[in-house]
Amino acid sequence: MVIGSLQVEHASHPVDRRRRLFASFEVNGFVRHFRRTLVCASACVTAGAFLVPATDSIHGETHRAQELVISEPRINDRIRVPEVRLVGPGGEQVGVVPLKDALRLAEDAELDLVEVAPNAKPPVCKLMDYGKYKYEAAIKARESRKKQANAVLKEIRFRLKIDTHDYETKVGHARRFLSGGDKVKAMIQFRGREQQRPEMGVRLLERLAAELAEVSTVESRPRQDGRNMVMVLAPLRGKAEARREQGAGGRKGRERIDTTKAKPVTNSLADAMPAELKAQASAE
Repeated sequence: MVIGSLQVEHASHPVDRRRRLFASFEVNGFVRHFRRTLVCASACVTAGAFLVPATDSIHGETHRAQELVISEPRINDRIRVPEVRLVGPGGEQVGVVPLKDALRLAEDAELDLVEVAPNAKPPVCKLMDYGKYKYEAAIKARESRKKQANAVLKEIRFRLKIDTHDYETKVGHARRFLSGGDKVKAMIQFRGREQQRPEMGVRLLERLAAELAEVSTVESRPRQDGRNMVMVLAPLRGKAEARREQGAGGRKGRERIDTTKAKPVTNSLADAMPAELKAQASAE
């Protein structure tokens, strides 16, 4: 509409104005969020940390960011300190030396300089073959997992005023669990005024450990946990070893009888008679 020399536009509908206003807010909010993301990412890169998005295994939705932690020690040129406390390949203490001298010694010996105690002052570094060290550590970890394969923590509960029969029954259960390679958690439950006599619980658990000493060792000493007192016993042999011994015992019980040297079965009473009696009977 033209009024004089001025052109005036019709006022838009209020709903359209609100939509445009909300759209501008959404765009500005996205820009602000994108800028904050860039700032956080640059700060993480500067600090040397990397953020890896954790995704939902089913829907693939990113629900949080987790920090990737590198657990391997620093070696050789990755060590960034002026001096280190050097340990030789055989465990001998060399002393505090500048980092460049430690690196030179490692290069001359064709070994790696590995930071084994980064929090020490100064950090402790050792000369070693890092590849061989990682291989041996993996072998030891695998053997340790085999020894504790399928190990289960069995719980046996006692009362402070337990009678002899129940006590012997529970000791038998614990002995069977420990012989099978499982750990046993012995727990005493206190009631009422019994909580004022913890020394009685300690004596009962120590008696249990003494009776099971031939098949177990005390992994966790008796300790008070609220109304309970707990002690953990570990078996002297692992689960895999116990299974092997049980299998060997079963095979031994099923050994076959050697029949190659057995005497033939007699078909008559005459065959079972001694030779002298046979000769006398034939003479008559």
